[in-house]
Amino acid sequence: MLDAIERKMNMFGLFKKKTLQLDKPMEGSVVDITTVPDAVFSQKMVGDGFAVNPTAGTVKAPCSGKLVQIFPTNHAFGIVTEEGVEVLVHIGIDTVELGGEGFERLVEPGVQVTAGQAIIEVDLDVLKSHDKSIITPVVITTPDKVKAIDVQMGDTDKAGAKVTLV
Repeated sequence: MLDAIERKMNMFGLFKKKTLQLDKPMEGSVVDITTVPDAVFSQKMVGDGFAVNPTAGTVKAPCSGKLVQIFPTNHAFGIVTEEGVEVLVHIGIDTVELGGEGFERLVEPGVQVTAGQAIIEVDLDVLKSHDKSIITPVVITTPDKVKAIDVQMGDTDKAGAKVTLV
């Protein structure tokens, strides 16, 4: 009898776990966020997530949602999902110091974006020529919305994170 009630409740989504898939926003390898050469990210001061060691400069939305912010220097952007999860993509480390050099905005803030949609184009060689790390953190800045994060490391298409929501 209890199994039948649970099955009916699952049909209506009452016991289903809500999850959010965060794809890697750039081609390259997903690495542990604790390896990022900036304590703000590696010590998870702004939130938890993962980082990408990129091999190409097209930066895409890691999930669908509203593009709420692109920093004036185009080095970082934020997306809010329909569940209210805020995701920050920060392209490189200390790249704000470049004043926008090497970054091209492809989309303006305030629009709905879909996972995989190109947001920023970055010339990784420009970052490297200024001795900036190209490692790109992807951080959930609303930890109160998240129960668990399961990061899949490596350079496969499945690399990224499965986020279990509260």
